[in-house]
Parts: sequence; structure tokens; C-alpha cells
Amino acid sequence: MKRIATIGFFDGVHRGHRYLFDHLQSEAKRRGLESLIITFDVHPRTVVQSSYVPQLLTSLDERRALLAQYGEVEVLPFGEVQPLTAAQFMQTIRDRYEVSVLLMGYDHRFGSDRLANPSDYRAIGAALGIEVLTMDEYKDAAGHVSSTAIRTALTAGHVEEAQALLGYPYTLSGQVVHGKAIGRTIGFPTANIQPCEHYQIIPHAGVYAVSVRSDAFDWKPAMLNIDAKGIIEVHIPSFEGDLYHQSLQVRFLRFIREERQFDSLEDLKKQIKADVDSSLHPDA
Repeated sequence: MKRIATIGFFDGVHRGHRYLFDHLQSEAKRRGLESLIITFDVHPRTVVQSSYVPQLLTSLDERRALLAQYGEVEVLPFGEVQPLTAAQFMQTIRDRYEVSVLLMGYDHRFGSDRLANPSDYRAIGAALGIEVLTMDEYKDAAGHVSSTAIRTALTAGHVEEAQALLGYPYTLSGQVVHGKAIGRTIGFPTANIQPCEHYQIIPHAGVYAVSVRSDAFDWKPAMLNIDAKGIIEVHIPSFEGDLYHQSLQVRFLRFIREERQFDSLEDLKKQIKADVDSSLHPDA
């Protein structure tokens, strides 16, 4: 069946992306087409610029799952398509996926020939039998919505601002690994989390109110600490048991305080108790 497609890396699948996908779905319904989202296995800049180290908002699996809410998803190896010109790429998706309509984001460009004008894409599409549509920029009360703006918010610890831009709480997935087990000795056992995505951005060091789930339990309120080295530890008050080697998902809800040193173990225990109370009862 003929398809209407859109193309991009779509890191975070944020509100701006979803504005595009809403139009993709409405155009697909209006035209009697299947909707298709084409994305890439790695951040394009890592192929174009070998020294580039990405700070990702989502892993490939998370991105694929989020995108699947809006249509069929195809993940292309960017290293294979990077050498293609815009015309070669458009011909590829026409022949491989029966794309007859291409919906482009307001600032999206593709092809090794680095075309800058939307009219160039429309002309190429017309020659190939692909109608090219371009979107306006999405803006709302939160301002300009972009993956860069979300990364900036997270590196400052502004997880509520990031949530407003994403449209959902920033989420990090990882496996529980062995740590120093200090929290257990003072009555606040923690699970050390190793992120599944090596390049996923870790928010600013500090203490956060979060929600956590695993294969063993659904979402539970918790308190999470990130130290200056990026080590992530989460204390789940309502859970007792062994989480080693299990996978956890963490939703960042609120920033509680900066990380700091304490003069005594007793002062540390008092502060941790206050942090736990704050994570469980934000209005108390």
C-alpha cells in the first residue's frame, strides 16, 4: 500500500515531533495512505563527525517504542544512507516503502548534496512521483521545543522544564549493578543503576523525586541521587528485596536539592530521611 512518510532521528520524541506525527496521521487518513516514520540507528552526526559524542534523550529501543504510537517505524543504518543524495534517498524510500507523500519538518534537511531550499526537495519529489509537504515550526507556551532545549534543561537539573518540553517525564532505563552498599549500612538501601544507553544524558548532580518500575513491580515513588561522577543510586522506600541485575526504568519528577557533603553520619541520615519524605510527600 502507498505510504506517507516522515524522516528524522527524533531523539526524545518530544512535543515538536508529535506535532509532526499528528499531521502525518491526519494526512494519512485524509489521503487513504499508511503512515510511516523513518528513523536511524545512530545519531547522524556520529557518522558525519567521528569525534562527536552524542547526549541522547532516548535509547534506540525507547525511541522505536515511542514512535510506534504514531505509525509504522523503519530504522535505517545511517552509515548506509549517508552517502546518498537527496534524489537517491527519495528514490530509495519510494521503491522500498512505496512512499508517495513525504512530510518534512520545518528545519529538516537530508541528502549528501545538502540542499537548503524546500523547493529543491519539492522539485526532486515531483520528478520521482513523490509529493513533498513541509510543516511550520511548532511553538507553544513552553517556547521553542527542541531536543537541544531539553538537554540544556536536564544538564541544569530542571527536570520539570524538560517534562514540559517532552510532554512526559524524562525517563532513564538501566540495569542494577553492585555499588559500595553504604546506603544499606545506614538504613537506606539503594540500587545503583547503569544506564542501558551509554550515551544517554544524565541529569545534573543532585537529589530527585522519581518514580521507578521493574519487571517485579509497577511504578513506585522513590528518591534518587546522582553524584558528581554521574553515579546513579535510587532508594525505593516501599520495596524490600534483591534488585541486582534487574532492569529499572526511572521517571524524573522533581529536583529536590544539590548534592553536598555532611559533617557527620547522623546529619547525612537526617537529610536522607528528609529527602525521602520530600519525594513521597511533595506538598508536606
